[in-house]
Amino acid sequence: MSDLLYSEEEEALRSAVRGLLADRCDAAAVLARAETDEPHDRALWKALTDGMGLAGLLVPEELGGQGATHREAAVVLEELGRAVAPVPYLTSAVVATETLLACEPGRGGEAAELLGALAAGRTVAALAVGLAAAPGAALPSVRVEAGALHGELTGIADADGADVLLVPADGTLFAVDTAQDGVTVTPRTSLDLTRRLATVAFDGARARALAGDADAAVRRGLRAGAALLASEQLGLADWCLTETVRYTKERHQFNRPVGSFQALKHRLAQLWLEVVNTRAAARAAADALATGSADADVAAALAQAYAAPVAVHAAEEALQLHGGIGMTWEHPVHLYLKRAKADSIAYGTAGRHREALAELVDLRAP
Repeated sequence: MSDLLYSEEEEALRSAVRGLLADRCDAAAVLARAETDEPHDRALWKALTDGMGLAGLLVPEELGGQGATHREAAVVLEELGRAVAPVPYLTSAVVATETLLACEPGRGGEAAELLGALAAGRTVAALAVGLAAAPGAALPSVRVEAGALHGELTGIADADGADVLLVPADGTLFAVDTAQDGVTVTPRTSLDLTRRLATVAFDGARARALAGDADAAVRRGLRAGAALLASEQLGLADWCLTETVRYTKERHQFNRPVGSFQALKHRLAQLWLEVVNTRAAARAAADALATGSADADVAAALAQAYAAPVAVHAAEEALQLHGGIGMTWEHPVHLYLKRAKADSIAYGTAGRHREALAELVDLRAP
């Protein structure tokens, strides 16, 4: 079994990413951007991709990437989760990239070219499957007529701001440029202000077919999304716990820090245990993907089934234990609660993953 502890290289990567986010993505900046129409923080995305090369972590070196593993990508997602960073890292650098990696990019062609553009940060891609879709879910229906796409897809994360959409249709995966005529991306009001959803309509949009099996490619992308989403949820929950402990030490009532009250100590201790267990599950899922383990499906389902409710619980506790200030727009805790709630249905609900886990280990409910 692999060592799930963080390596020196992973800790160095964490330090670099956390330092960048502290400079470029503080709470005030995220709150200010939430009030604009910008789909994501383009300056921050450029710093992460051009400056640090993080968009290409999962892309092999021969295709222009860093040739790293899912463990390194998981560390990046932990830090992005801690900052609720409004960037399309999960959707583009993980889900879309993993989907393309299943399209035989080693043979060259469109998939290899797209991967190179994604790794360099020149292009942002989004898988045109609803954010709530779990690995193995039925794919959306889009018509293909004479090489052009027709139809409408809903709940597509980070489509507003994507340069290319990866669209499964008729058993084939297509790449569609969003800037062309025949493609309409309509942003929708979403609970999570830092990862926005959109409706995508195709009306004779030109599409480029990619090699490979669309169902297998999409399943690979969604599995990676579910597995590494647990690392984002870990980072979110860890921030909520850390900030709540800090606040309860500073906030005084009856001439005592509120954190000294036994009832709050018990709640925070329970939350700490949940966060520690989430770290174990998230690390195991990332390592299973990195090593190509036969248990990758089990690890992904287990991680998401556990991490999703923990992230929500951590954000709810943070909101409540921050008292009145936690209920205000000016305090960032509401962003964490909204992200946690939205993440709890992303790439399959916890219940859906528990059902999948029961099937995988042959422990079905009676």
